[in-house]
Amino acid sequence: MTTIAIIGAGKGLGLAVARRFAREGFAVALVARNQDRVDALAAELRQDGHSAAGYTPNVRDPESIRHALERATEELGPIEVLQYSPLPAKEYMRPVLETTEADLVGPIEFSVYGAVAAARQAIPGMRAIGHGTLLFVNGGSAVRPGGRVTGTSVAFAGESAYAQLLHDALADESIHVGQLIIPFGIDDGEPTHSGDSIADRLWAMHTDRGDFRVYAEPLPA
Repeated sequence: MTTIAIIGAGKGLGLAVARRFAREGFAVALVARNQDRVDALAAELRQDGHSAAGYTPNVRDPESIRHALERATEELGPIEVLQYSPLPAKEYMRPVLETTEADLVGPIEFSVYGAVAAARQAIPGMRAIGHGTLLFVNGGSAVRPGGRVTGTSVAFAGESAYAQLLHDALADESIHVGQLIIPFGIDDGEPTHSGDSIADRLWAMHTDRGDFRVYAEPLPA
């Protein structure tokens, strides 16, 4: 059995993705900061007969990410799919003229350093099994910077560049790298905006292995 590791797992999209991949035979590593939350999510999945466990690294601490993914591999099986989708903190979203250099440290550690640490830990295992998928999930500010969300705009741009470079570098190794841009609120009442619908889209990105960047729907004009 191989594993999907979901960094930023919560009861919305994270759980929907976990269920979608678990139905296909994946074990699930639920990765977030709150131990009670990930334990509860893992318990739900186990009640449905799936293999799952929770892990609580700090994505701003690369060593803790490496350790968590190493434990997940040992306890659940090799990581075939890594989803990097932690939810940025509200303090990362300051207006541009109020943003100082110090305000960018957190967002960049969160979205860039964390993503690099997670990918570098997962890629050797994907190479060992001969295939894999890295999925990066971002809001619209990753491709259209917003003046009121400066930290995430800058950090998501860096994460996007890194993911694109990974896509190009790994294309010949049967390791697909994809980015899903979600320009709307998840579970906001629109059927196509539901966690289950987005989970299906991420499953398709894993199986179809198409373009690097996929939009859950077009950005507003």
